[in-house]
Amino acid sequence: MDNRFKFEKLLDQLQRGAIDRRTFMVRAFALGVTGSAVASGLSRVGLAAAQDESATSIGNPDIEHITTTDKGVIRIYSSWPLTGAMDQTGGDAVEAVRMALSDFGNAAGGFALEYEALDDGIAANNGGWDAGVESANANTVISDPDAVVYMATYNSGAAKISIPIMNEAGMAMISYANTYPGLTKAIEGATEEGEPDTYYPSGKRNYMRSVPADDIQGVAAANWAYESKALRKAYVLDDQSLYGHGVAQVFNNAFAELGGEILGAEGYDPKAPDYQALMTKVADMGPDIVYVGATVDQNPAKVLLDMRSLMPRDQVVFMGADGLINQAFIDGAGDAAEGAFVTFAGFPPAELTGPGADYATRITEILGHSPDSYAVYGYECMVAVIQAIDAVQEKDRAAILDALFATENFKSLLGITWAFTETGDTDALTMVVNEIKPNAEGNLDFAFLEGIGV
Repeated sequence: MDNRFKFEKLLDQLQRGAIDRRTFMVRAFALGVTGSAVASGLSRVGLAAAQDESATSIGNPDIEHITTTDKGVIRIYSSWPLTGAMDQTGGDAVEAVRMALSDFGNAAGGFALEYEALDDGIAANNGGWDAGVESANANTVISDPDAVVYMATYNSGAAKISIPIMNEAGMAMISYANTYPGLTKAIEGATEEGEPDTYYPSGKRNYMRSVPADDIQGVAAANWAYESKALRKAYVLDDQSLYGHGVAQVFNNAFAELGGEILGAEGYDPKAPDYQALMTKVADMGPDIVYVGATVDQNPAKVLLDMRSLMPRDQVVFMGADGLINQAFIDGAGDAAEGAFVTFAGFPPAELTGPGADYATRITEILGHSPDSYAVYGYECMVAVIQAIDAVQEKDRAAILDALFATENFKSLLGITWAFTETGDTDALTMVVNEIKPNAEGNLDFAFLEGIGV
């Protein structure tokens, strides 16, 4: 049986639901199928599935959705940056949450659901998060007797502030974007002493995240750079944030373990006016790849601009983590962004199929632009919360925490099925690398390149 026939058989199994999307990708790549062929196959299957599946078909099918509202009101809060460089990233996630609520009738478990989006950013940080604001947001939520779940945060550093606050209050906290491993697990060489236990003073876990952590992302990126691109010399930079340094450190360690040479690793100053001196030093060392762990509000676009003034893309690869998978990064870097590679635990909106394609079409109509890639996780987090309330049918913080933590068999917009582990992490392992290149309209955009593994 040749590999082409085996690939078509895999497509047939995916179409019939005999395997999920993650299994399909793993087996296809094991056959040596190219990333473009896998993406094409997923699109073929997804187009057929999208004809009769909407975004509301996601979640655990065994949980009955209750649309009556006779029991009163439950209020759900979110907290992440909504202005400045984070305007589209945060705003798109808010709209995705609102769409999920609307799709499920703004009700669950016999309660009417109300939603309030809090901003934990400040203008002085270009819209980026602020510890004082995040702490105040968490305490605002705790003091509301109608609040049962805190959907927060975007930044892992902000989560470090609010997880202990919510933990002592016994309230569930769920994030659509935190990826720093130390929030939920200890990773040698990548997390800080005392983590994660220091965030849970009650001794009971109350925090979950629907996106894979950076111990997966950083290793997958290093594997791709070393194995697929045959890169051997790396310079590693980060924005000195908890998230940025964490993912950069995981990449650093994994690349070195594979046999790659780390020419240097350091944090850059996010407020610096330029990085010419830094990039002159890096260029003189002759790297094959510059890896950057950062969020878009921490000046990574300028880092790339100054890098490209000294290191052309046909000579040195630029690779960034998922904090860069947003339009603001492309806008900030301009033409220098072309050819950059960015990892993400999912797929760009244009690559979503089935229920995901329905989500992408409708959220695009609402926003007037293609949604931020992370917004899909905002929708999923809201659905998970709705189902936890449906399961409990009471305004009981402790019971809803337990129900949310027990989430399993969750059919995702990404075409996979996931559950929360005992640490509050998703058991999903989906990770892809995207390349920034011109789309059909000639504008730079994120294009799925291939799935990558740990």
